[in-house]
Amino acid sequence: MAKSSSQRFSIGVDYGTNSVRALMVDVTDGSEIASSVFNYPSGEAGVLLDPKDPNLARQNPADYIQGFYTSVRQAVAAAKKKKEFQIEQVVGIGIDTTGSTPIPVDRTGTPLALDPKYQKDMAANAWLWKDHTSHAEAAEITAKAAKHKDAYLTKCGGTYSSEWFWSKILHCKRTTPKVFQAAYAWVEMADYIPAFVTGNTDPHTIQRSICAAGHKAMYNDAWDGLPSERFLASLDKDLVAVRRRYANRAVPSDQIAGHLSAATAKKVGLPVDIPVSVGAFDAHMGAVGAGIKRGTLVKIIGTSTCDMMVAPMDQPLVDIPGLCGIVPGSIIPGMYGLEAGQSAVGDIFNWFVSHLAPAEFTAKGDPHANLTRAAEQIQPGASGLLALDWNNGNRTVLVDPLLTGLLVGQTLHTSAPEVYRTLVEATAFGGLTIINRFEEYGVEVKEVINCGGIAEKNPFVMQIYADVCNRPMKISRSAQTCALGAAIFGAVIGGAYKNVEQAQRKMTGVKDKVFRPVKNHAAVYAELYKLYQQLHDAFGKANYRTTLHHVMKDLIAVRNRVRKG
Repeated sequence: MAKSSSQRFSIGVDYGTNSVRALMVDVTDGSEIASSVFNYPSGEAGVLLDPKDPNLARQNPADYIQGFYTSVRQAVAAAKKKKEFQIEQVVGIGIDTTGSTPIPVDRTGTPLALDPKYQKDMAANAWLWKDHTSHAEAAEITAKAAKHKDAYLTKCGGTYSSEWFWSKILHCKRTTPKVFQAAYAWVEMADYIPAFVTGNTDPHTIQRSICAAGHKAMYNDAWDGLPSERFLASLDKDLVAVRRRYANRAVPSDQIAGHLSAATAKKVGLPVDIPVSVGAFDAHMGAVGAGIKRGTLVKIIGTSTCDMMVAPMDQPLVDIPGLCGIVPGSIIPGMYGLEAGQSAVGDIFNWFVSHLAPAEFTAKGDPHANLTRAAEQIQPGASGLLALDWNNGNRTVLVDPLLTGLLVGQTLHTSAPEVYRTLVEATAFGGLTIINRFEEYGVEVKEVINCGGIAEKNPFVMQIYADVCNRPMKISRSAQTCALGAAIFGAVIGGAYKNVEQAQRKMTGVKDKVFRPVKNHAAVYAELYKLYQQLHDAFGKANYRTTLHHVMKDLIAVRNRVRKG
């Protein structure tokens, strides 16, 4: 059936770790009429690395600017080929980004990395979410905040992370004071992109996202916004200026950050003055695009995972240790947004394939597909292996970036497919740990909706997740869930819908295919998960050797019984 010529459209722009995607969406039903992807050209797959420091991960802000111009322009050009589309029908633009990814900027809000004087200085670039160089500063912030009367950490799980705003800025001051002194202010990437495309980059007037502020910068109305000047001065007196150059109030993404500037509109082929929503993090808008509601856990599965839930604000909610935040309005305005996650998932699979997979699996075809086919033939528990999914630290529930991965049970007969399957299982066990933490503190998980590249393309992983969690695993209807979530906010600020929930009912859904647990697989995984819990709890502490011996004994017993059938 042909679309009406009166249809309206919104654009979602999704900034991931390696690329940016622009998605043109019909606001009446969420159908996606055009999209375009721009891969960041700088560094390795868009990430600036330092071979001397594996904890360092930065990005070139110039890639963000070029990414917006290219992806949006190409998406608009593709949409123009559709008879029902006219550029005047675009009602709004929503933007999401990875985070916490703070950027040092000058007085005009221009990233220092765009200044020729600082182009070669890694610290002048955007500090990507996966940068863990500030682990010592995070530990210091945690220790001091734990003693503070305002209990700053109660709303972000009790531990401050090296992935977050203040620890990165403090680390810059201590390791690269030249860059710190040159920076007039620090702006989250999620705030910078909407500011840039609307022409309002003044650090004092940029709309600051409650999503970024609440989950990563210890912002909360209970203590009047950001942590007090006195507290920040106890870390370093120069952090006070950073606070003073941050907006007094952070707002949700159903608010307008500004309107598309004439300069930006010309470059992307759109009319001027289209409203642009306040930014948010990709996982949070991805949760919206997946149809998150009370009782729904949305897993955004990519290089890492974010596990998102919402809870009503008119009912009591206890603080949950180990979460990345409980923030009013960070996902759906008017509801608490709850964030958890794993620091590496797809990155673990890629690491194994890139560095350890034998030539027989990498010489021809897709090595992931080759290993998957072999791993599918292995029964749960038959390998005698068990792993911890901490190759990039632990985000939830231990919140420790220095933890590392572990593979237990290897012998001279261990095969590559067995290890590959075990790593997938480990990430599933980590996901179950997050589900259990939510429910332990009274947040019921009634359904799980998955989205992201792995959820879309890898049924092997999804079936293991269903078996390990012993729950059905649903898949978001959209393959571009984060961009769709951003487009939903574009539709709301553009007046197509009164609120996010109304837009979700029309623009989101799940696929017909549901991965359901296999009963006998789930039973074996229930045993293995108990052993995973022992390793998890033991390696979360200093003294683990005695527990490790018990785990190994029981692990071998499971393996032997499964092999005997």
